[in-house]
Amino acid sequence: MTPKREDNRRDAIQKQIDENLRRVYEQDSSDEIPDRFLELLQKLREQE
Repeated sequence: MTPKREDNRRDAIQKQIDENLRRVYEQDSSDEIPDRFLELLQKLREQE
């Protein structure tokens, strides 16, 4: 797989994960996603 395809695939996977996490969180709460949770997601992405 070419590097560009890998980047596109990784971006698509991250987007899907984000959407799924938001969906789950919204089912459990009417509040916004906590900043701490968003920061954790960003740190995990940076580790790649």
